[in-house]
Amino acid sequence: MSTSIEQAPLKGPKTARGERTRAKLLDAAEREFGENGFHSTSIGEITRRAKVALGTFYVYFDSKDEIFRALVEHMGRTTRSWLAERVVDASNRLEAERLGIMVYIDLVRAHRDLHRIVMESQFVAPDAYRNYYDTFVDGYRRNLTGAVKRGEITPGDAEVRAWALMGMNTFLGLKYGIWDDSRSSEEIAAEAAALITEGMTP
Repeated sequence: MSTSIEQAPLKGPKTARGERTRAKLLDAAEREFGENGFHSTSIGEITRRAKVALGTFYVYFDSKDEIFRALVEHMGRTTRSWLAERVVDASNRLEAERLGIMVYIDLVRAHRDLHRIVMESQFVAPDAYRNYYDTFVDGYRRNLTGAVKRGEITPGDAEVRAWALMGMNTFLGLKYGIWDDSRSSEEIAAEAAALITEGMTP
């Protein structure tokens, strides 16, 4: 699975071959960090898995920390684009929330290693971890504010709502994307969406 981190600048020459080599290093790092964690992974293990020389690593990254952070940023971009593409045709905000939960669980199932890397980043690179979520909240808040103006949802504190909804997605992704993928993402999303839409008031 190629990480294809196209937005981060290359340290070395911007050639097609360089892009492929950098992608190989990122793919290998994704696997190593995802399987073994940050502290148990060495640059040597990354380059061996990527099948490139050890010195090649430093053409593209200064350190293990830098490539780890690149993967956290990539997971953020991947998640935002994945969700945007799949909820664009939702008829309203509540339907977008249901679809968003479903496709987020599907995303985690497809990118388990990247999800684990993001979770570990709260201890390894807490600033990158916070930025990952702050960036999501910025967009989420704007979407919720727009939905209020269109009369699709009731008025409320968009920032609090954004964090609450994002927290729901995060832990549903952990439970049903990583720990237990026996139930369909559609079934889980329908149940969670009912909570959002109807609440818990009898």
